Amino acid sequence: MKMEIRGLEKLSFRERQVVVLKEIGYSNERVARRLKISASTVATLFNRARSKGYEVVMVISGDQLGLWGPDDDEEGDQE
Repeated sequence: MKMEIRGLEKLSFRERQVVVLKEIGYSNERVARRLKISASTVATLFNRARSKGYEVVMVISGDQLGLWGPDDDEEGDQE
């Protein structure tokens, strides 16, 4: 699985750090400890980043979902 964040060019470096950590599931407190800032600063940076607009896209290959195997062909399964 890959995560792509579109619109990062709109964000400051610190906002990018916060967005990445928050989008992978870190709490404000955990982000704060990691970046050595306060949890309220994390919340402010995250809210500011959200107001600037960015989009998270998760890319998951079909084989990770168990949808295709080695015996499948692309055109043979049209039902």
